[in-house]
Amino acid sequence: MTPDLPTLYEAIDQTWPAARRWTEQGWTLRDGQGGGKRVSAASQAAPDADIDVAEAAMRAMGQTPLFMLRHGDDALDEALAGRGYSIIDPVNLYVLPVDQLTDVPIPPVTAFEIWEPLAIMLDVWAQGGIGPDRINVMHRAAQKTAILSRWKEKPGGVAFAAIHDGVCMVHAVEVLEHQRGMGVGKWMMRRAAHWAQAQGATHMAVLCTKENVPANRLYQGLGFAHVGDYHYRQSPD
Repeated sequence: MTPDLPTLYEAIDQTWPAARRWTEQGWTLRDGQGGGKRVSAASQAAPDADIDVAEAAMRAMGQTPLFMLRHGDDALDEALAGRGYSIIDPVNLYVLPVDQLTDVPIPPVTAFEIWEPLAIMLDVWAQGGIGPDRINVMHRAAQKTAILSRWKEKPGGVAFAAIHDGVCMVHAVEVLEHQRGMGVGKWMMRRAAHWAQAQGATHMAVLCTKENVPANRLYQGLGFAHVGDYHYRQSPD
């Protein structure tokens, strides 16, 4: 059975964890410590939650107020728009059964699972804007690995995978520009699936901004089903 949206939202939080996450007066708050929007945004935990409370909590952490808007958050979305909050990074959420990615043998020396990440992997992530603060996010996940791809005897790309409640979510997929269009992303996803299946996971999941057309095409081509969306709204000041 395909995981439902609450299961997938929790998998996002557990496989790409904030430094701290807690619920306060109807809000789920996250201390991101520089790790990006996913670990810094507030999300609504009760329908009557006061936006001012969340704004104050985020400012107290030194974070610009940022909200994650999920399925069913229409009223909050409208309220934030009325306060001048702008939409940032609409995201697609994809899922498929893990065995749909383990049916093809991976060519030798094409993709490897490695933890902890090698220096070359950190370099590839850095080239894609994934620096030390986001690497710290990876270290906080419980059941995890990293994927290194090689193509034409050179590094091709990297990815991070972690499991929660039977769902292996792949994050931080980065393919070097000169290696794109070669199937590097496909083989990394398949390697992550082989690892996930060996750990007992039943489903793979991945997040992708709607504007990243090549990546969306990759996941759709692998058979991932689009099961949900979310976006952020950020304070104008």
